[in-house]
Amino acid sequence: MTGLGILATIAVRYLLVMLFFPFSALDKVLNFSGAVAQARQVVPSRALSTLMLMAGLATEIVMPICILTGVADRLAALIMAGYCMITAILFKQFWATGDFWAGSESKGRGLFWDFLKNFSLAGGFLLITVGTLSVESFLADPLSSTHPYAAHPAAVAASTTP
Repeated sequence: MTGLGILATIAVRYLLVMLFFPFSALDKVLNFSGAVAQARQVVPSRALSTLMLMAGLATEIVMPICILTGVADRLAALIMAGYCMITAILFKQFWATGDFWAGSESKGRGLFWDFLKNFSLAGGFLLITVGTLSVESFLADPLSSTHPYAAHPAAVAASTTP
């Protein structure tokens, strides 16, 4: 892979993870008490909500680094896909506001779009997980990498052909 190809791959992967690392993770660190208060809306216990927040913080730091470096990136992307879906279901409950049909300025509509964005992000992470490979290949070796920065076999073959 050329230098430009590597930079493009890093840039595309960073676009996918930048919401989480550094921005959301940093927000959780700088506004820890507010983040715990938000988590308490789902889990009333302070201890459990703090533990849930710490798990989320670790996920938002470690998984994006794995995706960016290509180290166990398929498993990291699968975890991030699950994280996006779980957070959408727990924190973006547009159906629970009761004002979804009230108009464009309703809280429910805003949560609806955030809910869809979370699931769209999950789809992007699942593309890394499965990509051009098959689900079976992922299940056979979930800790494998997509080797995002290695030379593509077709490119290597073309460069060695006289």
